[in-house]
Amino acid sequence: MKSFDIPEYYRSSIITPLKEFRRKRDKLKRDFTPTVLDFGPIRFYIARHFGFCYGVENAVEIAYKAIAENPNKRIFLLSEMIHNPDVNADLQDRGVRFIMDTSGRQLTPWSDLTPDDVVIIPAFGTTLEIQQQLSSIGLDPSAGSVAKYDTTCPFVEKVWNKASQIGQKNYTVVVHGKPTHEETRATFSHSKEAAPTVVVKDMAQAQRLAGYITSELPADQFYTEFAGQFSAGFDPNHDLQRIGVVNQTTMLASDTQGIADYLKQVMTQKYNLQPEQVEAHFANTRDTLCYATNDNQDATYTLLDYPADFAVVAGGYNSSNTSHIVELCAGKLPTYFIESAQKILSDTLIRHFDLHTKQEIVTEQYLTRGQQATAAPITVLLTCGASCPDAVVEGILLKLVSYFPDARPIDAVMADYQA
Repeated sequence: MKSFDIPEYYRSSIITPLKEFRRKRDKLKRDFTPTVLDFGPIRFYIARHFGFCYGVENAVEIAYKAIAENPNKRIFLLSEMIHNPDVNADLQDRGVRFIMDTSGRQLTPWSDLTPDDVVIIPAFGTTLEIQQQLSSIGLDPSAGSVAKYDTTCPFVEKVWNKASQIGQKNYTVVVHGKPTHEETRATFSHSKEAAPTVVVKDMAQAQRLAGYITSELPADQFYTEFAGQFSAGFDPNHDLQRIGVVNQTTMLASDTQGIADYLKQVMTQKYNLQPEQVEAHFANTRDTLCYATNDNQDATYTLLDYPADFAVVAGGYNSSNTSHIVELCAGKLPTYFIESAQKILSDTLIRHFDLHTKQEIVTEQYLTRGQQATAAPITVLLTCGASCPDAVVEGILLKLVSYFPDARPIDAVMADYQA
């Protein structure tokens, strides 16, 4: 397993060795049971898989390498390196500037860039249009510093390759993803070069797309309903006869599978297909989520099998994979989505992000809200997204423990997890 050279302050003296302990004893990743850290009056169930994945660690390593290797050059990121505020803030503190924000809004004009600048492509990848823009400035994405500091996740590139493969077989590509997300924009850009492409954000949009597949909805209406989500020249009468589904790698696996199964059934019924005939109209793309997304989601499902008073999920508020973990937890018990320990204001107040209103709110008496009158200790489910450093999770854990003066010392709690 490759190890990455990332700043030590992203590591944790508690969480990092705990993850390594579990990894060594479960190299095939078949055990999804959580780790228990029992401090006496408060107990944590920590998800089996969480935190920096391969793609994120690779991106972080390359970004800091770019800074170290170019002390006298201006360094730019196309957009956020990953969806984590701590990592992005630290890079900015070191002089790295953003060209765009996460929605694609220009922060640094292209005219400000020169061929001598260093540009880092984030883990989400980028569009062909932006690659062409870089080339026109003299920053060739396929050579020189841009290629050297391209941190595009290999699992994102896997999706691009799958879209290209089915496009070459005359299928239209249906991308399950958030239309404004950097990764989905990049996947759409690459996919439309090989095939007609349309983005669906959820099952509701997939069901609307089915109306155009079956011709129950007028084709002209498609262009308004899916504005900004289809490739140039898209013809719903022609381009929805053969389709295949790929996805933004951080979507909920169950949601993507549900959309694929649904559209497959729509095609089967429209064309009265036998099982052996299905691929004539529906491509076998299999799941294109990355391994880390799958592992983190499976670990969360198992984590939720354990009774608890509340869950804490750490990560950037604009992190797609983290928001899906929050959704899973919130369906089962009180859940607090926070960026870091700083959002835990006291033993009675916590500031957390509401996925529905897209704003932070403050909840009172969070430590005892879900607790039964006779229950002891307070039990917390703890996990985070794939772009969250171990140090953030440690900070949250220690902050919560600090409110219990009679808690067992951390060394005693960790004694059972010494490698």
